[in-house]
Amino acid sequence: MAREKKAGEKAAGRVRIRMIGSVIGCPEKQRATVRGLGLRRLHQVVEREDTPAVRGMVKKIPHLVQIVTDGRQGAE
Repeated sequence: MAREKKAGEKAAGRVRIRMIGSVIGCPEKQRATVRGLGLRRLHQVVEREDTPAVRGMVKKIPHLVQIVTDGRQGAE
C-alpha cells in the first residue's frame, strides 16, 4: 500500500515551481515551456519530479518561473 504523507513532510525527488511572470509578449517556444511544466496562471504552484529535464526547462525561463523553497502550500 502507498504510504500517506504527513502534514509538512517533504516529498523526496520533487520540486515545486511557481509562475512569477506573464507569457504575454514571450516567444512561442517559451510559452510552450511554461505549458510543458503544467503552469497556466500567475502565482500558480505545481509539483514536478526533480529530473534534469524539468530543471533544464526551468533554466530556460528563469524570468517566468522560480523554484519554491518555503513551506507554503499552493498558490495564494
